[in-house]
Amino acid sequence: MSSFLIFLITFFVYTVSLFFISWRTSKKSNMTSYFRGDRKTPWAVVAYGMIGASLSGVTFISVPGNVLAQNWYYLPMVIGFIAGYAFIAEVLLPIYYKKNLNSIYSYLGDRFGLYSNKTAAFFFMISRLLGAAVRIFVVIIVFMTFIPSSSISEMGLFTIVAAIFLLFLYLYTYRGGVKTIIWTDVLQTTFMLLAVFISIYFIVDKMDWSFNDMFKSIFNAENPLIPGVKLSTSIDLNSSSATNFIKQFISGAFVCIAMTGFDQTMMQKNLSCRDLKSAKKNMYSTSIIIFLVNLLFLALGIILTVYIFSNGGMDAFGISKTDQMFPKVVSSLGVGITVIFLIGLISATYPSAGGAMTSLTSSFCIDFLHFDKRADLSVHTKEKMRKFIQAIFALILLVIMCLLYILNNQAVIVLVYKLASYTYGPLLGIFFFGIFTNRDVNDKIIPWLAISSPILCFLLNYIFKTFIGFEFGFCLLIVNALLTFLGMFFISKPSNNICKIAE
Repeated sequence: MSSFLIFLITFFVYTVSLFFISWRTSKKSNMTSYFRGDRKTPWAVVAYGMIGASLSGVTFISVPGNVLAQNWYYLPMVIGFIAGYAFIAEVLLPIYYKKNLNSIYSYLGDRFGLYSNKTAAFFFMISRLLGAAVRIFVVIIVFMTFIPSSSISEMGLFTIVAAIFLLFLYLYTYRGGVKTIIWTDVLQTTFMLLAVFISIYFIVDKMDWSFNDMFKSIFNAENPLIPGVKLSTSIDLNSSSATNFIKQFISGAFVCIAMTGFDQTMMQKNLSCRDLKSAKKNMYSTSIIIFLVNLLFLALGIILTVYIFSNGGMDAFGISKTDQMFPKVVSSLGVGITVIFLIGLISATYPSAGGAMTSLTSSFCIDFLHFDKRADLSVHTKEKMRKFIQAIFALILLVIMCLLYILNNQAVIVLVYKLASYTYGPLLGIFFFGIFTNRDVNDKIIPWLAISSPILCFLLNYIFKTFIGFEFGFCLLIVNALLTFLGMFFISKPSNNICKIAE
């Protein structure tokens, strides 16, 4: 059986199963189902499904491979996630539930005004569009390796594959929305985790290890590129390094707050829980599972590294960069494990991409078209407009992905990721100022502040790195948020309207 036929059958069967779930969950669906899942979703289901939504195809491939380059320096950041989830549970969720929000950016509209609301929603959309496009792009490139050569140009083939993938995403989410996404997340999380466990089993079996041998290797194996340093080393004490332990931990907490607590994609699922108590249970459970799953990916990274360098090294597998480690090893182990890998990769991609498309549509409908306040539009009209808007976002994603393919430069992809992380900084700063201060600002100035902060942050990072040799790493997000916060403080004045966390 050819690799293309294996890929086609795997993709078809898996996608059909998603459509079945979509059909089941979208029965009797309406606008409330699309935006908030009818607020009837069990918290345990949301917590488990959010694993697939929090990770992506890029994570599935990159985290294990990055162990060779950076050992376990990613682990302190994952520990920081736990602190971030606790903040979301105790500070943000009570606010969101009390205000009964469809879009979390509506909070900023109540707190500061329309410009703040739209600014936050706009920055979220830019972040999600860029992030989702890159994630899908990387996976489509992997998909194309299973397709035989033809008379169609590479650009044409990429466009066709990407368009088909986005069409499936649109079709399985266009009715049920977040209600469908939550239940398909469960399926996808299950298959993604199974793919990792089975991959580990196959590699360990190939190495003729017992499970005891495996655990010893995970904690004792040395990095082949850095003699004397264990691959499981997780503490970097170099204060100038981007992977410094303290930087990673603090960054992890703030990255989690920004990219989960202030992200419509993630919070839309939390807000589908029955009540605040259930949502908190979901958040704490998610933090524990996310930690364990990332630990699993890091362990896989060590197992892959040991296996590769025990069998001739990177050149023997045709590996030129660490992102290729997992796919290359899997493809060398036979048809069965290749199918499992493909299912895991697809499972890691559908949730984040489908969730992004749903949340982008929700945010635009609520924050820009004000569906929740438009009594002049019928339910039927709103439904037609919502489906059209979702189709437009699918087309935008396709255009961005095609541009990435035309540029065909790894540095451009890295730049897109950095740009997306910059856009979360203003979100963090604006939300923190609204929650933790009792001051008012000129709402019309907020967009200019939100644009200025990332620019100043970029300049600061360049100066520190060039002249001092100091790297902010993911702490750039915090610097960005701080600049936004300080800018708002200097143009603010005390308010008579109390806005406290206890509200």
